Amino acid sequence: MKIRLPHAPYIANKIAIDLLNSGFVTLKKGVEPVVKIAENFTVEDIEKEMALEERVAEILDDNEDDMEFMQVDRRNMFWLIKKKLAKEYKVILSYEDRYSDLSHKILDKLWKDGLIEYSVSENRVKNVIYAAMEKYFSSFENIEETVANKILNYKRKLVPGSPEYDLVFERLYEEELRKKGLLL
Repeated sequence: MKIRLPHAPYIANKIAIDLLNSGFVTLKKGVEPVVKIAENFTVEDIEKEMALEERVAEILDDNEDDMEFMQVDRRNMFWLIKKKLAKEYKVILSYEDRYSDLSHKILDKLWKDGLIEYSVSENRVKNVIYAAMEKYFSSFENIEETVANKILNYKRKLVPGSPEYDLVFERLYEEELRKKGLLL
């Protein structure tokens, strides 16, 4: 599943919570430094993919006339170009491999910075990080739907996309994340 920037802090929180609750990882300097590192790596990964997709869109825009003449499907061409440029932008397209790589990077940084200690294999700790990401991905769509339904039932109608709607949505979203144990 593709991650969007607004989800990065929530994913980072979920990683820190799961490491804390794993029973075999000690957070030597607390939760916050772990959250910060996980968020930084997640944001960096998202921004690399965004840069790649931006470049692909530019290429497609530059060749719009040729594509129209040859009746090329824009979505298919987008994917083909993205696939071709992915290595140059250091983006792993397989989400499973990508999140595994991201888990390794987060774990390596946490260890090198002396933020965690663990009494099990490195792979087991990496799996906690990976599983935290998967758990978040499997939950967030249901949570978004729950929040949207709550907003629909408000007495005062909020306009989607308005600053007020976004503020209420974020507050309710975080409340739902806390209920599900995905946020401290």
